[in-house]
Amino acid sequence: MTLPETMRAVVTMGHGDMDQLVYHTDWPRPDPGPGEVLVRVGACGLNNTDVNTRTGWYSKAVTGATSGGGHDRLNEDDPSWGGAPIRFPRIQGADLCGTIVAVGAGVDPGRVGERVISDNWLRDPLDPLNKDKTGYFGSECDGGFAEYATLPARNALAVNSPLSDAELATFSCSYSTAEGMLTRAAVTAADTVLVPGASGGVGGALVQLARRRGARVVALASEAKHADVARLGADLVLPRAPADLRAVLAGERITVVADVVGGPLWPRLIDILERGGRYTCSGAIAGPMVELDLRTLYLRDLTFTGSTVIDPEVMPSIVRYIEAGEIRPALAASYRLEDLRAAQTAFIAKAHTGNIVVLP
Repeated sequence: MTLPETMRAVVTMGHGDMDQLVYHTDWPRPDPGPGEVLVRVGACGLNNTDVNTRTGWYSKAVTGATSGGGHDRLNEDDPSWGGAPIRFPRIQGADLCGTIVAVGAGVDPGRVGERVISDNWLRDPLDPLNKDKTGYFGSECDGGFAEYATLPARNALAVNSPLSDAELATFSCSYSTAEGMLTRAAVTAADTVLVPGASGGVGGALVQLARRRGARVVALASEAKHADVARLGADLVLPRAPADLRAVLAGERITVVADVVGGPLWPRLIDILERGGRYTCSGAIAGPMVELDLRTLYLRDLTFTGSTVIDPEVMPSIVRYIEAGEIRPALAASYRLEDLRAAQTAFIAKAHTGNIVVLP
C-alpha cells in the first residue's frame, strides 16, 4: 500500500484559546515505530481532556469551571492531566476509530486491515499497573485529530461491529471513564446510582453501564434532554440542579453518586448519600472547588474515590460489551476535521446529548 508522506491534521500549538487549534493540509505523516501500528483514522471523538489540556484548566492556578477559553494564569509545571507539562505542537484527540494500514517492527503484519478503537492509556509494558508510569493518547503523544495516527499495537483494540466509525469513536474515553468509575465504586445490582450531568458523554455512559450491572439509575439533566436520557436507560430523570434534591428524589435511597460535574451542586450530592454510600469522581466541569462538611463524611461512613487511570481490563471489557450489543453509542453530531473549532465550540456549549466526533 502506498501511503502519502503528508496528511491533514488539526494541531494544538500551545495552551490558550481556540486559535491554538490550527488546521494543516501538509503535516508530516507519522511512521510506526517498533511495537506500533499506523491507523488511518475513520473518526475521532471529542472529550473534556482535549479542552482542559488546551486551556490549561488542570493547573492548580485555575479554580473555575471548564470553559473553551485559555486561562490567564497557569502554573508552569502542572497544566495537563498528569500534573506535568506536555510538548507542543501536539495533535490531540483520544477517541480514535480506524483501520490499521501499516505496522512497525515486532508487530504481526497480519494486523494490517484490522478495524480498531483506541485504548487511550499508555502504560509501561514492564510495569503496567504503575499509575505513575502512564500517559494518555492525544496528550503525551499525538492522537487522532488527523488522517493518520500511530499508537502502540497493544493499544489498538480490534473490534467487530456493524456500527459506523463515527459511532465507534464515541466509546473509548467516555465509556472507559464511566466503567472505571463504576468499577472503583464496586457498583452492583444492589445499588441505586445518581448520575449528575447524565446527558454528557461520560454521564450517558454511566447510565448505560450502571444499568448493565443491574443497578437502578437516577439521572440529572436539563429538562430539554430528559427524553434522550430516558432512552439511554435511566429509571428516573430529574432536573439538572434541583434546589431541594432530597425532595425531588422522593424517597430514592442513593447508595452511589457517580460524578463528573462538581461545582455548586456538590454539597447536595454528598448530603443525599445513604450511610455507607460511595462517591466516585472523574471530572469537575462545573468547577473543582467545593465545600465538604467532614462530619458528613465520617459520621455517615462514606467512601470517596477518584478515578483517572483505569484498570487494564476495562477497555477490553468495553469492546466485549460493544460486540455483544450490551451498550450503544450516543452520537450527537459529526463534523469535518477542518471544522474542529466549531465542533469543540458545540461540545463546550453542552446543548447536545451524547458525543461529538470529527471525520477526517
